[in-house]
Amino acid sequence: MRTIAAFIKNSRKKHGLTQEELAFKAGVGLRFLRELERGKTTVQLDKVNVVLNMFGKELGITDKQPENDQ
Repeated sequence: MRTIAAFIKNSRKKHGLTQEELAFKAGVGLRFLRELERGKTTVQLDKVNVVLNMFGKELGITDKQPENDQ
């Protein structure tokens, strides 16, 4: 979830949006967006896709990448 959180926060800033503006445009609550950007693991996935959709993205399933043994 941290990768999604970082993507959303970085994309929001790149587009010059405040949390309030993005929440309004995406139609989600400000509290939800703040929790999403903090990486809270209990957020509702349908709402995550609503926010990601603002940046032309959506959640999907991919194979987990193997971790490098170092």
